[in-house]
Amino acid sequence: MRKDHAFKSGMWTTLAGIAVLGLGLSAALAAPAAGVVGDWQGTLDTGSGSLRVVLHFSQLKDETFAGTLDSPDQGATGIAMDKVTFRQTDLHFEIARMGCSYDGKISKDNLEIAGQWKQGGGALPLSLKRVP
Repeated sequence: MRKDHAFKSGMWTTLAGIAVLGLGLSAALAAPAAGVVGDWQGTLDTGSGSLRVVLHFSQLKDETFAGTLDSPDQGATGIAMDKVTFRQTDLHFEIARMGCSYDGKISKDNLEIAGQWKQGGGALPLSLKRVP
């Protein structure tokens, strides 16, 4: 009887361990991706209207970053960023053909970037939220 009880206890401990491991793995998979890689959206308030922007960032094999911008309200998609830098919490990108740049800081939970959109000598606040 003791062997049977020991076997059942050991089996329960193993099953409980597997369940905990599974929960931890599920939580890790559901957590937002670290860093800036992924899709982000926000709205620029121009004073006379608003423009939605969608940004897409990827990390290249050489550990640098690339990105594109979509402006759904203007029917523009896939506008390439000429320069993208991301270090710890600081994001910077430039799009020469639009004469614009952006400087922002990513939140600790990797779900929001708060920063400034600069274009034509002016600056506007632009907050971006991660697209799930």
